[in-house]
Amino acid sequence: MLDFYLIRDDLPKSEYPEQVELEFAGGLDYKSFDNLRDRGIIADRFDYYTDFRWGTDLIRQINEQTNQKPSESDSDVKQLLDLLNQAIQKESGLIAYCD
Repeated sequence: MLDFYLIRDDLPKSEYPEQVELEFAGGLDYKSFDNLRDRGIIADRFDYYTDFRWGTDLIRQINEQTNQKPSESDSDVKQLLDLLNQAIQKESGLIAYCD
């Protein structure tokens, strides 16, 4: 599972979310993540097995691109939109850790 945590853009990356008490936002399994990458919703430069971070600007960009595509009924897209919307509401970025 790829676990996403809310993180302010100005905070440094930590090796473990527990070290900085990050708020858990949700997760994506490999199949969902791969499906979103295959459809171009998540860029190929992001790897499921490598920790990565999305800043607030990138989150807004992904959110806009996702909302332009008529696939909101797709459960993978719904999961991603839930993560993005949490970050947008809290004016936060997201950091992903593969467990």
